[in-house]
Amino acid sequence: MEFEIFNLDTQVAAGIKDAGFTEPTPIQSKAIPPALENKDVMGLAQTGTGKTAAFVLPILQRLIKGPRGNIRALVIAPTRELAEQTHETVRTLGRKTGLRCATIYGGVNMNSQIKKLRAGVDIIVACPGRLLDHMNQRTINLSKVEVLVLDEADRMLDMGFLPDIKKIISHIPRSRQTLLFSATMPGGIRKLANEILQSPVTVQIDHTAPINTVAHALYPVNQDLKTGLLLKLLGKTDTESVLVFTRTKHRAKRLGAQLEKAGYRAASLQGNLSQNKRQEALNGFRDGRYQVLVATDIAARGIDVSCISHVINFDMPDTTDAYTHRIGRTGRAAKTGDAFTFMTREDEPMVLSIERVLGEKVERRKLEGFDYKKADPSHSNNFARPPRGTQHRSAKKKKSMSWTNVTALSHKSKPVRKAAG
Repeated sequence: MEFEIFNLDTQVAAGIKDAGFTEPTPIQSKAIPPALENKDVMGLAQTGTGKTAAFVLPILQRLIKGPRGNIRALVIAPTRELAEQTHETVRTLGRKTGLRCATIYGGVNMNSQIKKLRAGVDIIVACPGRLLDHMNQRTINLSKVEVLVLDEADRMLDMGFLPDIKKIISHIPRSRQTLLFSATMPGGIRKLANEILQSPVTVQIDHTAPINTVAHALYPVNQDLKTGLLLKLLGKTDTESVLVFTRTKHRAKRLGAQLEKAGYRAASLQGNLSQNKRQEALNGFRDGRYQVLVATDIAARGIDVSCISHVINFDMPDTTDAYTHRIGRTGRAAKTGDAFTFMTREDEPMVLSIERVLGEKVERRKLEGFDYKKADPSHSNNFARPPRGTQHRSAKKKKSMSWTNVTALSHKSKPVRKAAG
């Protein structure tokens, strides 16, 4: 199937060609037709499957005819990064249409956003908090909105945006088209969908299992040895670009600095950064200036980098859905990738849950040449740089084996293939 089957306007089709799109992805093939018929759509698909274009193209097709300068389409996104990613997709695909798009999110000057709104825009991509600020100050008019999109709805629920979303929706015309996209469908999102969608067409693309272009591996390790193992693993693995996940923004910041000290082109992405620094880290990772990006789950939303060869879970995710989100950052667009996860004793229940989702047992690996017995001098904070030089020699052999030596497989670590990119 090619995009011609949708019979899109020639100006929209020109944007598709300029973007280099040839064949629609499964979510696009199933979601675009009902969206073009102005039906409400609930799309369930993993990260990296082409959801953005699945709602952007119908919006462009609908708005290309009609008045200009009024906000006729509103896309609500959970993070600034995702808002910018969507904005860029609108600009690329809609380059020939003359439709104008603007982003609305916090962390930047509000006056510059007001100027864009006053100049007239057709499509707004907004984060809930700053959008409500504009609504409260009456600097934005949503009375002409024809299409509402809730993107990454499950993450907005996780971030506590549900009350804000409902407040925003109460100011939008009821006679609208609503498109809701999510990677998972927790109870809160299902309830919201029932409230705001009218006879929706449900499109589901294997959203419960991670994409099959990713190879998975577990590295059992004690908590205090994680930093040393990460450095050793990066040194022995053929990587292109690596996304490392941590549980907290404090750990992301410290680990990013640690990797930089060790000689890696690394940056961190976490909530305490200013918008300029967040964008600099993202742009640097996207254009290759940074080889390694350390991020938290929330900060990583909206990262759209097609050539990520490896995702490394420095900390085990809290849920299987979070695991799916994380590893969905590699193996995108039919490319292959690797997902490595550091596993402590406390993580065993989550590992079993992940294996149930994958439908198979994940390989346990023990990295050759790494000393799993040594005491890491960073034990107090889990971040300090491990010692260089010769390997640590224990003065006395411990009577009991460490947990990693018991749990990990005794075979040598297999060489990691280089992901296509």
